[in-house]
Amino acid sequence: MLDWLLIATRLALYLDLGLLFGAPLFGLYALRGDEQIHMVRFRPLIGSLAAAGIIATPLGFGLMSATMSGTDLWSIDRNIVTMLLTETAVGWAFGVREVSLVLILAWAMLVRRPSTGSLAVVSALAAIAVGTLAWSGHGAGTEGTSGLFHLTGDIAHLLAASAWLGALMMLILLTLPARVTDVSRIEVAHRALNGFAGVGSVIVGLIVITGITNGLYLIGIDKIANLATDLWGQLLLAKIALFVAMLVMAAANRFRLTPRLEEAIANGSPGLALSSLRRSIALEAAMAITILALVAWLGTLEPLAAG
Repeated sequence: MLDWLLIATRLALYLDLGLLFGAPLFGLYALRGDEQIHMVRFRPLIGSLAAAGIIATPLGFGLMSATMSGTDLWSIDRNIVTMLLTETAVGWAFGVREVSLVLILAWAMLVRRPSTGSLAVVSALAAIAVGTLAWSGHGAGTEGTSGLFHLTGDIAHLLAASAWLGALMMLILLTLPARVTDVSRIEVAHRALNGFAGVGSVIVGLIVITGITNGLYLIGIDKIANLATDLWGQLLLAKIALFVAMLVMAAANRFRLTPRLEEAIANGSPGLALSSLRRSIALEAAMAITILALVAWLGTLEPLAAG
């Protein structure tokens, strides 16, 4: 039961921090000026995500401590918790994450009118929070110079995946029927889709490169053929299959559905094209969440290379 609660908490953190980084980042490169204020209500969105992260982080740390000590959540030895907080990289990462989230929450409470500069500050703080998740994964277990390279790759992988997740959520918000009430808003949504196209290519490339690098650390070249023989490998194969499916969906959105929306806007009847695009993006987002669930599970299992 404790293991499943830990997996659920890890998933919640991946989702929460990923959106906290990816949503304002999307606002920076895909929305212009006043669109950052009028198209999306960033303050309540960012404030809610920061508050949820502040709550989920200590819960995740407590569950991890309980799992490591072999006890339930209410019977953790305080000395073990103190040791983990003050003498381990995981503890320091926990502290840095909480500070970053508190600063983001303060931003949401104090800033009246989000601007490009303030969104950039939030994105930077959220990037720090996302990066700390690497110390709760397998990347932090590799030692020496090779370990630093592995950890850096893990952080880059987390940030790229978060940027994609945040963009998907924002695109869903921008294409909701309640938001696209006139042609100008539909045109903004269409331009945001085009804005994500170029950035999305960079994100995918970074995910692929860092994913292959991290995979070689965790699998080992000599054990690639054994991937399907244990649960860890099977979950990884499922993750890869879903990622490929996401690439297919993203390509369809970019090269078929987005141009179709442009034609529909020109013809004055964008409703059907917009609905098709929204459903496709929602399906892509569902795949992304499933991948995060697999990642949360994978992080609690021993990788193939360790065996």
